[in-house]
This record gives sequence, structure tokens and C-alpha cells, in this order.
Amino acid sequence: MNPVSVIASELGVKPAQVGAAITLIDDGATIPFIARYRKEKTEGLDDTQLRHLDQRLSYLRELEDRRDKIVESIKAQGALTDRLKAQLLQAESKTDLEDLYLPFKPRRRTKAQIAREAGLQQLADRLKSGNDANTQHVAKDYINCKAGIATVSDALEGARHIIMEDVAEIAELSKSLRDYFWHNAHIASVVVKSKKQQAEKYADYFDYSEALKKIPSHRVLALLRGQRDGFLRIQMEIPNLDANRTHPCVNRIAGYMQVKPQAQWLMQTLSECWKSKLHKRIETELKARLREHAEITAIEVFAKNLRSLLLAAPAGEKVTIGLDPGFRTGVKVAVTDATGKLVDTATVFPHEPQKQWNASLSELARLADKDAASLIAIGNGTASRETDRLAAELLAKHPELNLQKLIVSEAGASVYSASETASKELPDIDVSLRGAVSIARRLQDPLAELVKVEPKAIGVGQYQHDVDQMRLARSLDDVVEDCVNAVGVDLNSASVELLAHVSGLTPTLAANIVNYRNKAGRFKSRDELRKVARLGPKAYEQSAGFLRIRDGHNVLDRSSVHPESYPLAKQIGRDAGKAVQDLLGDSATLSGLDPRLYVSERFGLPTVVDVISELDKPGRDPRPEFKTAAFKDGVEKISDLKPGMVLEGVVSNVTHFGAFVDIGVHQDGLVHISAMADRFVKDPHDVVAAGDIVRVRVLETDADRKRIALTMKLQADS
Repeated sequence: MNPVSVIASELGVKPAQVGAAITLIDDGATIPFIARYRKEKTEGLDDTQLRHLDQRLSYLRELEDRRDKIVESIKAQGALTDRLKAQLLQAESKTDLEDLYLPFKPRRRTKAQIAREAGLQQLADRLKSGNDANTQHVAKDYINCKAGIATVSDALEGARHIIMEDVAEIAELSKSLRDYFWHNAHIASVVVKSKKQQAEKYADYFDYSEALKKIPSHRVLALLRGQRDGFLRIQMEIPNLDANRTHPCVNRIAGYMQVKPQAQWLMQTLSECWKSKLHKRIETELKARLREHAEITAIEVFAKNLRSLLLAAPAGEKVTIGLDPGFRTGVKVAVTDATGKLVDTATVFPHEPQKQWNASLSELARLADKDAASLIAIGNGTASRETDRLAAELLAKHPELNLQKLIVSEAGASVYSASETASKELPDIDVSLRGAVSIARRLQDPLAELVKVEPKAIGVGQYQHDVDQMRLARSLDDVVEDCVNAVGVDLNSASVELLAHVSGLTPTLAANIVNYRNKAGRFKSRDELRKVARLGPKAYEQSAGFLRIRDGHNVLDRSSVHPESYPLAKQIGRDAGKAVQDLLGDSATLSGLDPRLYVSERFGLPTVVDVISELDKPGRDPRPEFKTAAFKDGVEKISDLKPGMVLEGVVSNVTHFGAFVDIGVHQDGLVHISAMADRFVKDPHDVVAAGDIVRVRVLETDADRKRIALTMKLQADS
């Protein structure tokens, strides 16, 4: 199997494109670098295509490694025929390979092997044909007391085990049954009666059944979690079976084996084979298929939500007051300057039990005035709405401060507070105050702050602890890498954590960059990166285009033009009769250029187009414009909600069945996929993304179960 042709077919692109991308990947190039700076070689493959290519390449290479080992194993057994080798070479999946390998797989001594050793293979072969009507008579000839076959029943039982094992190891038959079962069986669950009261959160699955091929991924993960927790029992079976009729899968086995229904003993053997071997194995395989698909889907949803949060609009370089709300322990306060540097901290106690409301207002006003703050970022956890009221009163009493307040997600802030990163950044600051710092910074620049938190702690995924953790980590790391490189990184202010996600940089190189910066001062050019310890030519090539220097010696250093293309930018400037710095942002001149005139052996058309575009808008930020949501005053808990109420909220999480929206009552409401628009919605991500500000209408609430049903169809008759 040729991985290049397989991946090219899946992506709908030319094999040459895939081959070029594989060569670059094998040479150590990152996906962001290939997507941005090697478009000529791949003929424009984008980052999404390249991620798919990279993942499939890993799978197919693992498949080839496994294929080689299986071929060698069977060959060593002296059992590799030309036909079997051809089948192994044509196998397109690991499942198909394992089906073919099953008869040759080393295993413990089975009942079938014992029967063969007792000389019953010939009897099994005779009975397998189904031509011998009197099995008792045929079996008499195979009684062998020395081998432990003392009776006719012993002989027949041994032959049955041989036939069952032989049938269960027919790869073509197993594949046929697996496909049939997948398209016709249901997955069903029932509650474990002795645990019914404790299993209330799984009430929807107490007596549940759905077609395997149709069940959504989130329900698969819910069922599997319920089974793992010991509350649910799960099985897979063809629905509405007639107990008096032969199982349809047994009939399919009999049809494949050309066994007539009147061959009762053989039909019973095939039935037993289905029950004790094939059904259990196929059920396990299909459960694994369901789990894998569900995990892939869940990880994709998590990745999309994480991407949306990381690429959320930054408030920008504004002095910000971060408030980490709390009741008994007080509201933690941190003020960060325009660059995110901590300049002040405090703790105020406006709520129960201290109720120092006025003193808290005075302290916040003092800090806002002293540090010239522009924004107040309020964490959305416990006491959030109460603290929001405090901030609202502060704004009302002190309009001269020109403050703006916002509630932001504090997911992961506590994880950051106790992290090694926080200890290094804020060594002299109490752990309880570090969360307020993070809340302030994530409003200023969500990407720069959230990269310091393990993605799984940000809380935008469902069933994230139930999925393959290595696959999840890789997917989320890919998202972070793509987002960081799409935005670009300020070389003179970025943290080690942010730099570590830049194409071509490792955590060690990121630390070396910061150490160099601390000793030598600000970087004045990208070329100065070459002086950083252990940052060689390859790392420089991969990273330079994604690192920005705002006020450096070369104006191109603040753009995404790669240093290797600087000669092209200068040539464009010379032809336009302008210095490069005068060409930046000159849309009138740049729009009149013909990119084809600059195509050469060194620079292809995609690179020329990108350079001209970047000269037009140097260092442009792909993130959207900063906007804020306003929660409705007086609506602070579920009991404050009334059906028909229209509210503004922030999308906190998007799933395949809808979107959760934070409307300021400490419990997110659900907009089901059917209530998202006045049209059919296939994927909620087509309508909203995490972090979006939306208007919703309350449909109903259930305070006991903490459930809120919302709709984005604002008219009551929709």
C-alpha cells in the first residue's frame, strides 16, 4: 500500500503534493511552517489538510510496520502462501490485518488444539461438510481412550471445538458478519437495579436502545462512562429477534459455509460458534469502533472550542484590574499594566460574612485611579454576579475613571495559580492572588495567557477524561501551535510558554531566548536570534517568520514576511521607487502590482502574493474585534429566570448536540441544535463558536437538575 496515493485520494489532491509535504515533514518542518512558507512545494495545501496528512501518515506507517511483522511471523511458521501474502498486502486497516493473522497468532493451548492432538481434525473436516447425517455413527471411529476420547460425545465435542475455532478465524467471514452487525444491530443499556438511586444522572439510559450506525458520539461516551461507573449494563444485538428462529448471523455463517438447515448438529455448532466466539469478539470490536469514533469526534469538538477561545479578541494593551470573586475569603484583586506586568494587588471583602461593601468600593476606586486602569475583568466563578454588582456600582459612582467591566471565564485560573509557571512568573505573590492576575491577563490577550494552562484544564470539552489522553493531548497541542503561529509572537515580550509553541522552537530554546533577552536586552533584529544558545539554522528557518519585533532595525521584522523573502520585498520596493518602510500599508501602490512579474526560481507565485499582501497589512492580527456581553441586571440565579425572557450571553462550550451559553446565573444553559436557527443545522459549529456573544430566549428551567433550556429563535412562536 502506497501511503502517498492513499492520502492523496482521501484529500482529493495530487500525489505530488502529498509527496512534497511528507518530504518536508520528514525533514523536520512543522505544519505551520509548511502551510505558510512552503506553498510552492505543496501547491497550497493548508494547515487542516496538512494535519490530516500528518495523522494519516503516522497511522499508515504504523500499519506498514505491523504488516511487516505479521508477514515475518507467518513466514517463520512456514505458513505464508502467495494468496495469504497478497491478502496481507492488500489489507487497508489494522482490523483487516488482525483478522488475517488470527489463525497464526501465538496463543495459549485451546480446546481445539487439544482435540487436534487427539486426532479429531479429520472428524471435524468430515462433519464440517454437512454430508454425514448420522454424526453419532461417524464419530464412533474416532474414539481413542489413550488420547482422552472415551465416548462418542467426547469425539463430537472435540470436533465441535475445532470447527468453531476454524470458522471463527475465517477473515472474510468475520468481516462480513462485522459489517452486517454494524448495519443491523442496536446498542442497548439497562440500569443495574441495585444502583438505580445512585445512577440518577444516567436516567436517560435506564432502558435505552439505538442503532449502532446512528448513535451520536456523546451518547456513546455517556453509555461507556455509565458502564465503567457500574451503573449501566450494555449489550449489542439485532433488535426484535424471534427466539424460535435461527439467529440471522448464524444463517449468514451457514450460507458462507454452504451448510444446509437440516444438518442439525452442524447448525448447532455454528450457533454455538456465534454465541461463544464471534458475537463476543465482534461486539468488542464494534464497541472499540464506536469508542474510537466517539473519541475522535469529542476531541475534534474540544479542539474547535479551544481554537475559538485561543483566537478570541484581545482587549489589547490596556491597564486591567482582575477580580477573582469569593465570599468568605474575599475578592482577590490584581492590577496589570498595558503589557501584562503585575503592578498592584489587594484583597477586598464586600460580601458575606464581612460585608465591607463601601470599603471595597473605595479600595477599587483608589487602585483604578492610581494605576489609570481602563478595564475590570471579573472571573465567572463563585460570587461572580455579586462582584459584578460591586463593579457596576463602582462605575456608576466614579464615571470619571472611564472604566469598563467584563465577566470572563476563569477556567484553568486555579490550575495556573498553583503551577510551576506561575511560581516562576510571580514568585513573591500568594497563590490566592495569582488567579486574579491570570483573569486580568486573559482579558488583555487570551492566547498569551491561556497557553500557560494545560488545555484540558480550560474546560471546553465533553467527556475529556474518557478519551485517549495521548490523542487528546496531541490534538490540543496542534491547535495551540496553529493558533500561536497564526497570530505571531512578539519576540521581546513573549513568555517561555508562548515561545515554546512557535514553529521550530522547543521549551529549551524558548527558555534560552528569554535568558538571552534578559541579559542582552531587547532583540533589535530577527537575525539576532542566531546568537541564542543552541538555536541553529533549522530552528531559525522554522521560527523566524512567526516572531515579531515591533521597533527593530528592519521594518520587515514586525511582519510575517520570512527573512528568506526579504530580497523579494526589497526588489518590489525598488521597482515601485520606494523604500520598504514607505511601501508598508501603501495599498494604492501594492494593489497595482502584477505578482507574476516577480516569480522566479527562488520565489513562486504563492510567496509573491503573500509578501505583497503582508506589505499591505504588516503584522495583521487574524483575531476578531474586541466585543463584550452584558448580563441582565437582577438575573443572577436559576430561580430568577422566567420562560420567554430574552438575555445576552457568552457561548462557553459547543458540542455536536448544541451549545452551552453562560447567561450569568452560575449554570450554563443549553441551546439544543434544533433551537439554534430557523433552518436545519447539521453542526452547531456552523452557527456559533466558543466565546461568541449571543442573544437567547429562556424556554424552561429545572432548578433541581440544574438544567436551563434556551433557544436562539427569539420569537416565541418559532
